[in-house]
Amino acid sequence: MSAIDDLAGRHAIATSEQMEDLGRRIGRRLAAGDLLVLTGPLGAGKTTFTRGLAEGLGVRGPVQSPTFVIARTHPSLVGGAPLVHVDAYRLGSAAELDDLDIDFARSVVVIEWGRPMADAVADAWWDIELERPVGGASDVDDEDLDADAPRVVTIARVER
Repeated sequence: MSAIDDLAGRHAIATSEQMEDLGRRIGRRLAAGDLLVLTGPLGAGKTTFTRGLAEGLGVRGPVQSPTFVIARTHPSLVGGAPLVHVDAYRLGSAAELDDLDIDFARSVVVIEWGRPMADAVADAWWDIELERPVGGASDVDDEDLDADAPRVVTIARVER
């Protein structure tokens, strides 16, 4: 699928800058047809990671959470694949994801909360889990969700 095999495994992330940097390093290596599924609680850094990924891909920003619009497309500024950033949290099924009519073959697609739907849209993808090891989002005040705090990012290749 893509050349991020050497980044598979666990990564300790201390700051939002490091989260964006990991996304940037991965984004530079992605190509059309790559799918990344991000899983993690509120405030884990999914959108921050995607912001870095977008920069690495060279797509138009700004990258914001697609929670209320479900999907945002960021066209390439450098002649590469566009980034499609999806929030599947409010989708009830893979059929609803399919209804978005995403061109998976010609785009780099990031789906937040998409783990239960990934195998319906792809044969292989990168599963990226973001964790806040010191308690869950319920242990963190809303205003502290974006604060620098340790995170663990686990990257794994999934093939069905």
